[in-house]
Amino acid sequence: MQPRIIIADDHSMIRKGLKLQIQLSLGHSDITEVATCNTLMNELVKAKYTHLILDIILSDGSSLEIIPNIRRVYPDLKILVFSMQPTEIYGEALKQFDIQFYLSKSVGEEEMIKVISQFLQNETPVRRNSIQNHDNPFKSLAPRELEILHYVLRGSGTKEIAETLNLKMNTVSTMKTRIYEKTNAGNIKELLELASLYNVNY
Repeated sequence: MQPRIIIADDHSMIRKGLKLQIQLSLGHSDITEVATCNTLMNELVKAKYTHLILDIILSDGSSLEIIPNIRRVYPDLKILVFSMQPTEIYGEALKQFDIQFYLSKSVGEEEMIKVISQFLQNETPVRRNSIQNHDNPFKSLAPRELEILHYVLRGSGTKEIAETLNLKMNTVSTMKTRIYEKTNAGNIKELLELASLYNVNY
């Protein structure tokens, strides 16, 4: 059976390039593109997709906010995360949602096609002994903390984050405190510097 694929990325060039590569190199043609978390959720209701290729940061928020919901409603949907965000930070956090495929946008074309082919054939990903960056201060953040980090780095206040993520303000405050403690950042300036140093985009 041919896979039914949906690509969620806020850059149209990446979506179109990925779609073309999959069509030309792997021969799969049933591919839909979306740019936002909202459109993705609407599209998943309309059709039964088998595979989702997903970026972490979409134009209307972080996909970490919708992954738990996707997992609950569509447990059989296979997910590959295709992102510029560092694998050692996000790859670990996503494993708890049974997302085994994490592909960096910086990989070469050959490697990209190989991994996407394994993903679309429902193979088990090859575990690489990647060089672990043990000093990475963001590595110990839980998925919910990574969600909040995204908004903190963008300069959103506690009230705004609470409203966006539908959380209590004291929950957001607690998580912000934890983020600062775990990263050893004394203030937002230090946190931004660390994010820049470890290639955490927001």
